[in-house]
Amino acid sequence: MTDENCIFCKIINGDIPSYKVYEDDVVLAFLDISQTTPGHTLVIPKKHVPDIFHLSSDDAAQIFARVPKIANAIKASNPDIKGMNILNNNGEVAYQSVFHAHIHLVPRYSSQDGFQIKFSDNEKDYNDDDYQKIQAKIKKAFK
Repeated sequence: MTDENCIFCKIINGDIPSYKVYEDDVVLAFLDISQTTPGHTLVIPKKHVPDIFHLSSDDAAQIFARVPKIANAIKASNPDIKGMNILNNNGEVAYQSVFHAHIHLVPRYSSQDGFQIKFSDNEKDYNDDDYQKIQAKIKKAFK
C-alpha cells in the first residue's frame, strides 16, 4: 500500500535514490538528506501511513521494535556519538514536512553539535485543578 505522490513511497519503490542503512519487510531506514548531525537517519514504514494518528498499534509495535537495532548500529558506526534524539513529528504544526509516518534518529556528538530542542517550563501557569482537568479529558478520550 503506497501513495504515488509521496516522496517516501517513491524512495521505498526505488523511484528516488536514497542512502539505505537498513531494510526489511516492514521498514526502510535511510540517511536524512539534511544530515542535521552526521548519521541522521529516518525510519519509515513500508506501508504508507500519514502519521502516528493513522498507525495501528500492531504496525507501531513492528516499526518501533526495530528502532533500537538501527539506533545501536548508528551509535556503533562512530565512536564520537555520545547520545541520540529519537523524534516523531505529527502534523504540520509539529514540524512534519513529509506526510508519511517516520522516525528521526539524530546522533548527538556534543551540546554544541547544532541540534537543539527547547521545552518550555509552564509549571507556574498550572495548579492541581488544571492538571486534573487535562488528565480527565485524556483519560476519557481512550476508546
